[in-house]
Amino acid sequence: MMKHETPLLDQLESGPWPSFVSDLKAEAERRAKNVEKIDFQIPSDTVDDLLGVLELSFKDGTTHWKHGGIVGVFGYGGGVIGRYCDQPNLFPGVAHFHTMRVAQPGGKFYTSSYLKQLCDLWDRRGSGITNMHGSTGDIIFLGTTTPQLEEIFFELTHRIGQDLGGSGSNLRTPADCIGQARCEYACYDTQDLCYTLTQEYQDELHRPAFPYKFKFKFDGCPNGCVASIARSDMSFIGTWKDDIKIDQEAVAAYVGGEFPPNAGAHAGRDWGAFDIQKEVVALCPSGCMKYENKKLEINCRECVRCMHCINVMPRALKIGDERGLSILVGAKAPILDGAQMGSLLVPFIVCEEPYDEIKEVIEKVWDWWMEEGKNRERLGELIKRQGFQKMLEMTGLDPDPRMVSEPRSNPYIFWKEEEVEGGWERDVNEFRKHHLR
Repeated sequence: MMKHETPLLDQLESGPWPSFVSDLKAEAERRAKNVEKIDFQIPSDTVDDLLGVLELSFKDGTTHWKHGGIVGVFGYGGGVIGRYCDQPNLFPGVAHFHTMRVAQPGGKFYTSSYLKQLCDLWDRRGSGITNMHGSTGDIIFLGTTTPQLEEIFFELTHRIGQDLGGSGSNLRTPADCIGQARCEYACYDTQDLCYTLTQEYQDELHRPAFPYKFKFKFDGCPNGCVASIARSDMSFIGTWKDDIKIDQEAVAAYVGGEFPPNAGAHAGRDWGAFDIQKEVVALCPSGCMKYENKKLEINCRECVRCMHCINVMPRALKIGDERGLSILVGAKAPILDGAQMGSLLVPFIVCEEPYDEIKEVIEKVWDWWMEEGKNRERLGELIKRQGFQKMLEMTGLDPDPRMVSEPRSNPYIFWKEEEVEGGWERDVNEFRKHHLR
């Protein structure tokens, strides 16, 4: 029997899709019956009261959560997000409802025994509600009380061997794709780079000292399975310098219908015969492909590594062998100055241990941002405010024609007078001696 009437929430169970309301009701009933005889360390009716406060929020058209103060664990400045209900008398089970961020494993590879440990811990010391995963990538433990924070932290670190993730004005938990563990497109070892930088920058992850949050994300190839170009202050995207490898026999097999395009991903419907001109060549964003005389040609100097052709014909086209990564900076969601995509900072860098070149770029960018960034100003907003050229000056990186906001049209970089031999002044008559009309 539910504690609270929830007619508004009940409507969210009426559609064709799975409902979080149904999940919460099931968890509330499970905790009320407690068939497993769990020694709950927080009120057993926490989930029941969570449904009640959410129903009241829908009814009133306003949230009933408040920021009642900062909570955390000893020695860490992040990892715990304080949550308090502003109606503790009505909903005592959620008077405290703190969220804990737990660092996710590389590539989000889990073992069943590890997941069971997490769930058992959270069933006993928390609400039993998890979010797999948060937008940064963390495992999210939703809802516990202040006295349980240190207990959970001790069990995580000493028994399970797991750390908290980042929160606040610090380095957030780095996130990576599955990389070379399972993906043939990965141009570098995303998991190793992610792990190495996570270990290297523990102080920045746990002790907030930045103007605002800072996110690393690692995509093994331009397909961008963790969407780093849109969601990270510093994005590491795998790429290659040499040509796409073409198997002309496999191309012919796709054209002839022997191989299904897109690795058979759209086989649930008859789309008609595969048309390489329409489905591959004509969709190339840089127009660098042509199919003539039963042969596919790619002008790789014009290729922008969008991966579309490779995704459509994976058995015919392969990434190059001279592999590394590009570094982009400044992406973020709308906070102060709207959403931004990452801007190219380093076109190509070889990704090899101990990653000293990459660390050097990171630390130079951080030095500038920490010196010049305003409170709650992301790196991308500082770049917009002071200019991309200013960042290059402060980091010592050379301008490159590929550092553009729109390819081949709108460069960020402008010459200063002292950088131009002879300054700005020119004698037009002297110029015309060497440049006849």
